[in-house]
Amino acid sequence: MSKYTSFPEPGDDHNPFQDPAVTQHSSNTEYATLDLYNPFDNKNGPPPPAYAATAPSAPQPVVPATTPPNRTTPTEPRNYGTSFTPQTAVNATTAELLRKQEELEKKARELERRERELDSHALGPGATRQNNWPPLPTFCPVGPCFYQDINMEISQSFQHTVSIMYYYWMFTACTLAFNLISCLSLFCVEPSGGVGLGLAILWVLLFTPCSFVCWYRPVYKAFRSDSSFNFFAFFFIFFVQVIFYVIMTIGIPGWGFSGWIVSLAALKTSVPVGVIMMLNAILFTAQAAMGVVLLKRVHSLYRQTGASFVKAQAEFATGVMSNQAVRQAAANATASAAQGAFTGAAR
Repeated sequence: MSKYTSFPEPGDDHNPFQDPAVTQHSSNTEYATLDLYNPFDNKNGPPPPAYAATAPSAPQPVVPATTPPNRTTPTEPRNYGTSFTPQTAVNATTAELLRKQEELEKKARELERRERELDSHALGPGATRQNNWPPLPTFCPVGPCFYQDINMEISQSFQHTVSIMYYYWMFTACTLAFNLISCLSLFCVEPSGGVGLGLAILWVLLFTPCSFVCWYRPVYKAFRSDSSFNFFAFFFIFFVQVIFYVIMTIGIPGWGFSGWIVSLAALKTSVPVGVIMMLNAILFTAQAAMGVVLLKRVHSLYRQTGASFVKAQAEFATGVMSNQAVRQAAANATASAAQGAFTGAAR
């Protein structure tokens, strides 16, 4: 079968490299071989035509593809500098708006004050508004003593504080009235408490009107006209009043106050009376605590109004000299002194 094919039999010792096709190709110098051509040796000249045809062409420069930046989700924040940023512009605008708002509020308060002054001057020098407090019925022989209108006379920024002071005065009046009931119940079970009952009647008749006139009206007029003198009068009188409230809370026996000491002692005599007096002691405690808080609140507002002790002195001097009774008394004293000096010189 070997005569029909060019492949040797398996048993034949045949060298594949001695094949005529291979030896003929290796003897042809037109094809490059590893033995004939060294690409790193420039002395041999250009490569043979066969190698030059098969040699790879020079690589083209690779241009990196530019990918558009991701504008929706940047990998790192861009720094535009610290000289001007949107946040800086917002802060500057906010500060400017706050400053303008403060100026407008000051102008509004000034306009309200001038409006109140114009309203008071429009009534004339001798005319006054009709008194409306206390609200007494028409058949009562005694009429109202004061004119009070918080919404009209007090600036809007101070109306809440003045209203709280008014309600606080009403609370103190009701507490003193309840103190009278407590002392009366103690007197019913213990006749030796008559002195306390008498003093309780005195306190409710004395403190109720005096507190309204001595510290509520000064704070009302202080916020109405920014009066430094009324502010100082309120601070002095209300501080003394708070000290009395603390004494009421303690409840010294025989002073007419249903405080803690008297209430705890009344529990031994009568439990219902002791409970009533303890409720009164709780009211006295709340009254004293609220007094301290309101004193601090009014003092903080006083610092915002621009009042001072020098202005208080000037207002006091002006008020004294503008009083008709004081001027008449001073004129009479001056005339008497001049007459006495003239009479002594004549003798």
